[in-house]
This record gives sequence, structure tokens and C-alpha cells, in this order.
Amino acid sequence: MSAQIKTGQIETVQVNLAERSYSIHVGSGLINTAGDYIAPYLKEARTIIVTDSNVEKHWLAPLQNSLNSHGISSEAIVMEPGEKTKNFTNLEQLVCKLLNAQIERNTVVIALGGGVIGDLTGMAAAIILRGIDFIQIPTSLLSQVDSSVGGKTGINTPQGKNLAGAFHQPKLVLCDTDALKTLPIRELRAGYAELVKYGLIADAPFFDWLEKNGERVLAGDQDAQRHAIVKSCQAKADVVSEDERETGRRALLNFGHTFGHALEAEVGYSGTLLHGEAVAIGSVMALSISERIGICPAGRADRLRAHFAKTNIGYNLHGNAGTDWAAEKLLDHMRLDKKVADAKLVFILARDIGDAFITNEVNDSDILATLNEALEQSGN
Repeated sequence: MSAQIKTGQIETVQVNLAERSYSIHVGSGLINTAGDYIAPYLKEARTIIVTDSNVEKHWLAPLQNSLNSHGISSEAIVMEPGEKTKNFTNLEQLVCKLLNAQIERNTVVIALGGGVIGDLTGMAAAIILRGIDFIQIPTSLLSQVDSSVGGKTGINTPQGKNLAGAFHQPKLVLCDTDALKTLPIRELRAGYAELVKYGLIADAPFFDWLEKNGERVLAGDQDAQRHAIVKSCQAKADVVSEDERETGRRALLNFGHTFGHALEAEVGYSGTLLHGEAVAIGSVMALSISERIGICPAGRADRLRAHFAKTNIGYNLHGNAGTDWAAEKLLDHMRLDKKVADAKLVFILARDIGDAFITNEVNDSDILATLNEALEQSGN
């Protein structure tokens, strides 16, 4: 189990992986004081920061100022924002820029940004010089509760999402709730879907809490945000500590993702549909198909829809850039999902809210019926 420690307004969750164990600190002011936390992990008084042009405007200077106060020099590599940055071309560019910066095996790289920057930087750190250390400073809600924790790194390919990647754990994660203040509301809402996921898969009381407090989280209440982030990080840390390389239980964290990744692939990983938005839609579909095949009581998908409606989270495909959605095309995308085993699609379904399980016994006819129902409800 992960350990949680409270110090003032900072809470710490421990990911227990023997010699690869690390801490996740959650709270306000962590970027402004990042040097306090990062300095003990550096083997030389320099670091390279990888960020994107959106995050750079708000958080690069505060991070560098804090590092400077500890005598740590830093230089920044600024990437373009957006999911389309996660590809082989940009990975190659990032690796070359890091090598041109004359990094050594004891150089620590910092990922300052959302999930795209974290995944891309982690992937580069995993392969450059056969592996160097990196630190995650996630600045989006989605990356704070999901992608920054657990060591999954990767890039997208034309065939699907995150199909090239490596497991490479960070040395440290700093989740600053202040960073959420500069996040566009659409990005905040997209990240919220990953919060909800943790309640859906194994923590019904947390889902109950979100039903009562979700609006506070999205309104910027830092106590509510910190609690939600810590609960999510605890849940993920416990799963990762048990199943680091997703040979079993960790696959539960993909609830809603088999559907969601297919939606993202269909729009070419564009800003038309954010990852969290796809997960929200996919989570509703996962409950819907669970009800359809008779393993989940009726009404659970409607309960999730009602919560998403209350919190202004999009949960259907209506209005997504006029995409010509087709159930058969989405099913084709699913067949390229990295979770396919023995030519069978692997789904995370639910016996009830808070009781998810892994299965590869889902018929194509039920998948297509669920997709078509969602498309009809969306007016497509």
C-alpha cells in the first residue's frame, strides 16, 4: 500500500517499487519551492527542463528561480503544445536537443507540463544514453492524477495511441495545485474524467464524494483539489506498486480507454477531442456495455451521465468537429489497441460503480451496438 504523509498544506504519497520507489508531493506552492525538493536528487548542479510554449509563459521562470536559489543552473527545451507533439519526429528532435546540451548519464531532466510533455520527456529519458533520471512536474489535472505517476512513457503512432513506449519511473513527482489556476477550463474538465475513473474502478465512496464535491474541484477550491488528487495518486500508486508493468491488475486503470483511444485515433489526436474528453465518453460507454450484457445493474451509466452533466463534462460525441463517426471504423481502431491479446479486445467493464474487472469476452455485436447507441444519442 502507498503511504500518505501530511506536512502543512503539502501531502505526500509514496510509490513503493523497491529501489525505484519515489514520492508524489501534492499541494500549493510546489513550483515556487521546487528547488527544495529537487536539489537532493541532482548529482550535478545543472538540469534540463522540457516544457511547452503554453506552460513556459506561466511556470518556467518560477521553476528556474527556485533552482537558481539552490545554485542549480538550468536550460529549457520548449516544445509545441498538444497531443500531436507525441510522435517519433518530436521524440527524435528532443533526444538530439538533449544530446546537444551535452547531458551525461548523471544529468537529471525535468518534465514541466501536462501529459504530452511528461510522456515525451519520460520516453526520451528512457532511451537516451540507455536511460537517465527524470522528474515530473505535471501542470494539468489529468497529468497530476494519471500520466505523471506510474512510469508509463510513450508516443503515438498512426496506428494508435501510445503504441511505442517504455516503462521508466520518475525519481520524484511534484503536483502543484497552483498550476491548475492557469489551466483553461476545458483542460480542467478533461482532467476531471480521470479523477472520476478512480471512483468507477474500485472506490465507490470516492465517486460519492465527487458527486457532492466535483463542482468545488472544478471551481478551484484547493482543499477539494488536493484531496481529489491525493486520493487518485494513492489509488494509482497502490496499483502500480502491485503491478508495475501491467501484467494484471494495472489494466483496470484503462477503464473507458479502449473506447476513448479509438475516438482519439479517429480524429488524428487533434485538439478536436482531448484525451480526458475521450475518456469521459469511453467511461459512459464502458458502463453502457456492462449494462447491455447484463453484468451491471441498469441505471449506472445514467448516473455517470448525470454527474458529468452537473459538472459540465462532455460525455457524448455531439459537436466534435463534425466528425463522420462510424461504429465500424471505431471498432477497427480498437483492434489496434495495445491491450489486444490473442486477437481479442480487452475491456475494463464494471459489475457496479466501484467494482471494475478485466475481460476479453465481449462480442463484436455488443461493441457495435454500444457504439451505435452512443452515436444515435449524440445526433450522429
